[in-house]
Amino acid sequence: MNTKCCLKAGAALCALAGSALAQGSGKFPVAAERDHLRNQRYCEILVVNRHGLSATAAVYNTVGLNDCPEAQWKALRPAELKTETKAYEIVMNGPRFFTMDRNELKSPGPVHDFDGLKARLVAEVEISRANSDRKPYVERTVDRETRYVYEAGKYVYELVSPAGETYIMQSYSLEEDAHLNEAALAGLASRLALPSGWRYGVRHLSENLTVRTSASKAHVMQAHILQDDLRNTYQRLD
Repeated sequence: MNTKCCLKAGAALCALAGSALAQGSGKFPVAAERDHLRNQRYCEILVVNRHGLSATAAVYNTVGLNDCPEAQWKALRPAELKTETKAYEIVMNGPRFFTMDRNELKSPGPVHDFDGLKARLVAEVEISRANSDRKPYVERTVDRETRYVYEAGKYVYELVSPAGETYIMQSYSLEEDAHLNEAALAGLASRLALPSGWRYGVRHLSENLTVRTSASKAHVMQAHILQDDLRNTYQRLD
């Protein structure tokens, strides 16, 4: 898989990391769906290693092992983890909460203990030095095949671009607002610095909504991802 992230000022800033649970290379074959994901708290640790002019991030995710306890998460020191893992860089992503109800997972890799916080290898992400800023409302393309299900009777939170493209929120982040929760998402429009022509809305589902990746001209399955200025992550509805 070739996922584009960025390196800036010696730190890897991966705007796509919030969706890494459902990404993965060929070594993680497709497995059964995981359910009851809505409002499930998780964190990710990206262990970045250089190889030539590029780099690979091993993505470790806490889902299924723990809910990323706040005290343990805050106690982690990226500089120490970098030394312990002999990594080029450590990227801390989270805490985050899913807004989907079900998704299709990849079979898990091994579990690693990060100074007491256990996380499982769920993906390997290729990193390039292109796109050096983690800019909100800028679409990025991820090579992956996923299926997210939002259940009838629940809500989805969406951005609509000036061109009419709809992006469905897949996770909200506590990185910018430590008190954000799903109840607060209903009023998020007044807090976001939306570019001209963009709209944020909330929709009650009368039937299940499935968000799938689509095939590119090269017949590669891709997801089109962006983040808002609070680092909540959305996928384009194709």
